[in-house]
Amino acid sequence: MKRKNICVVGCGYVGLVTGACLAEIGHRVVCVDNDARKIEFLQKGKIPIYEPGLDRLVFQNVKNKRLSFAERLSDGLRGVNVVFIAVGTPPHPDGSADLTFIESVAREIALNLKSYTVIAEKSTVPVETGGQVERTIMRHNRKRIPFDVVSNPEFLREGTAIQDFLHPDRIVIGVTSKRAEKVMTEVYAPLKTHVVVTDLKSAELIKHASNSFLATKISFMNSVARVCELVGADATQVAEGMGLDPRIGRAFLHAGIGFGGFCLPKDLEAFHYISRKVGYDFDLLRIVKDVNEQQRILFVKKIEEAVWILKGKTIGILGVAFKPRTDDIRFAPAVDIIQRLQTQGARIRLFDPVAMTKARSVLNNVYYGRNAYDAAAGADCLALVTEWPEFKTLDFKRIKKAMTHPILIDGRNLYEPEKMKSLGFEYHGMGRAK
Repeated sequence: MKRKNICVVGCGYVGLVTGACLAEIGHRVVCVDNDARKIEFLQKGKIPIYEPGLDRLVFQNVKNKRLSFAERLSDGLRGVNVVFIAVGTPPHPDGSADLTFIESVAREIALNLKSYTVIAEKSTVPVETGGQVERTIMRHNRKRIPFDVVSNPEFLREGTAIQDFLHPDRIVIGVTSKRAEKVMTEVYAPLKTHVVVTDLKSAELIKHASNSFLATKISFMNSVARVCELVGADATQVAEGMGLDPRIGRAFLHAGIGFGGFCLPKDLEAFHYISRKVGYDFDLLRIVKDVNEQQRILFVKKIEEAVWILKGKTIGILGVAFKPRTDDIRFAPAVDIIQRLQTQGARIRLFDPVAMTKARSVLNNVYYGRNAYDAAAGADCLALVTEWPEFKTLDFKRIKKAMTHPILIDGRNLYEPEKMKSLGFEYHGMGRAK
């Protein structure tokens, strides 16, 4: 392989995983972030986010001098061949992406170019952003140093991000020149997988289209689950029968309280906004969002129906992260559900294996349990919100003794209804007959 000198701008979920994994496959990488505290944290060997295996990967590559950290972009750009832009693109209220950080980084890159460099969009950005980045760099590139802008969308899932990077199902590269294609192909040469080379705009659309399709699949299955409840069918059995069809597949056919996290909701909104902006009302995406929001309301209603009056009742909540194996609570269904319960006067006892610290920064008037059993103690109802593997093997005899009333609302269909009923629980799932 031809080792590259790479700069990754942004040390969030995407940037830090990307930088550590690029170093792991042999490149020399410097990760840059203007958050001085975060850089100091990383330089001391501490990881500011929770991602399984990331601490070991960062430590090993720092030790091998393939990975380093810097606060100033001018320091990170010295002698590099490729710059990955992995800064935040938070949503505006109308669904459009805030590209302030992208423009700022593009301008600073232009002022510090020394030789031919490939600038790769790793952040999820709306189509046509690459052209704007190119124009910004040209405008501030006073020495007329040659460069290329490429789109290289990430497909990392929190909780399995390292595995996803090192063993990807595909790598997408949107380019405008053969020179840039060659450089990017060399960057990813150690990863033996299918490389999809497209034009710049197509690559930018692939990420939004992919996540919007996955969100659609989830909302479709949740709509099927609503029908299942009405007719007395079981959504888990329906999903199994559907998923065995290779044209459909089993992934993302899990009925529940809907999707959360920073990617699916944000990308769905952004794709809907982009479509309207270019003159097409992609109304299906609005319905997908509506179905997703209704699932949270339905879940709260299930709890209310089970305990009757929520005011003064104690509800135990298992899980607050938007999915297992992450501490990310951005757009997490649990946050919305807890706040809705509190609005109706319910008292909340919460436990999550890793996301408690972040939950404390968002949720008020919540009792944070030492473990799942503590969260269930004295509860009138226990609600499973995040399907952490350790919740699958809880001692439900102990849980039942700890609760005031053995009512279980399973928001992820993690448990077998008949088993829970045999243990003496009143069980309610999503899309399952009562």
